[in-house]
Amino acid sequence: MAIKQPDLTINISNHQSSLQIFKAAASNFISSLSGKMFAFGLGLMLLDETHSAISFGINMIISPIVGLLCLVPIGNLIDTYPHKTVLTGSLTARTLALILFAASINLFTATAKLIPIVLFLIIDAISTNINDTCYSAATHELVNAHNIQRLSSLTQSAISLSSILSPALGVGLYSLVGFSGFVILEIVATLASFGIMLTMKFHYHATNQFANSQHAPVTSHSQFAKFHSGLNYMRSRTMIKITILLSVILNFLYTAVTIGIPYILKDQLHTGNGPIGVLETGSAIGMLLGSLLLTLLPPTGQKRLFLKLIIPVLILDSQILLLGVLFMTSQSPTGYALLGSFIMGILAFALVILNITFQVYLQQTVPTKLLGRVVATLTTVNSSIMPIGTLMFTLIFQSTTHGGLVLIINGILLLGYTLLLLRPLNQAIHSEQP
Repeated sequence: MAIKQPDLTINISNHQSSLQIFKAAASNFISSLSGKMFAFGLGLMLLDETHSAISFGINMIISPIVGLLCLVPIGNLIDTYPHKTVLTGSLTARTLALILFAASINLFTATAKLIPIVLFLIIDAISTNINDTCYSAATHELVNAHNIQRLSSLTQSAISLSSILSPALGVGLYSLVGFSGFVILEIVATLASFGIMLTMKFHYHATNQFANSQHAPVTSHSQFAKFHSGLNYMRSRTMIKITILLSVILNFLYTAVTIGIPYILKDQLHTGNGPIGVLETGSAIGMLLGSLLLTLLPPTGQKRLFLKLIIPVLILDSQILLLGVLFMTSQSPTGYALLGSFIMGILAFALVILNITFQVYLQQTVPTKLLGRVVATLTTVNSSIMPIGTLMFTLIFQSTTHGGLVLIINGILLLGYTLLLLRPLNQAIHSEQP
């Protein structure tokens, strides 16, 4: 069954699109850089105060839970009200939460600091979820169809660049201004992103897709009924269902990489912290290069979509396997760092190509009025599996002295699972060609 293309008839010039892309990239760079530094400072402060191993992982627990609990209202909210209005409310709430957090954090000591921290992280997770989903759903209101890939690529480039800069800046600033300085910096950065967003023009459809729903009474039944219509749409899209099957397993097994790398290098191979930082830098550079490449390449729409999706997945599978092989061989810390960063760079390069390609595909094929619910559902499904993977692979790595073997097995399993989905994915793509 051929899918109906979304309405892309809003008249946005290339000049307007370029200006919007610049603003979106600048806003993302500011918020991402400050957010990563703030998370780093928060982890260090908690470690100093509580001496708990959960210090750097508390947000990884809160974010997926909040995403799951708020899935229905967030998806409906974004598809019901004008996106600029939603973003204004979300950023206002986050700014107020930061100010209250800054005023109250020093009233608590030791483990009691977890009270204001958890409360703020819940509000922060809701706001971040709304902002990310809202910007994805508003793509057609910001740029024309020709610039969708550029917007996604440059936004990802800004995030990748912030990942490269944030560790060094975070260490320096924490030593210089302490955690209080991080909170003030985060308030200033949030206000700066807020200001940039207010200058952006959201071009709504002439028919105003929000008009019919703004005056309808909101009940729990109507909330679930509205969200259920989005689920029904997703059930009708074979391509989306196949992608969910692939991405859930991919995210589950990929947690072995994020959990395993620091544990294997530091606790099993005794290399110290240096190689871990080098591998993280290699990953961030790979993401930056991948997103910049897609920025420079002309948009090709849905041509050769099967190859654009499956080749990055196969590369990703093979790099996880190679990473395991590297950790099973005898190397010096320098060898692990250099070869590992190269492998992680290729892995991250493939991952960002895969993510951007699929994001652009969704924005080109899903009706704008449903994008909020579809993006929110996909994001929540993918992130919800990660705490389970984190717990499982933590136990596995702690029960073996051969962490590299775990990565090898993961790579083989992922490769086999990908090969099983080759034919269904190809059939789904051909069946949905417009």
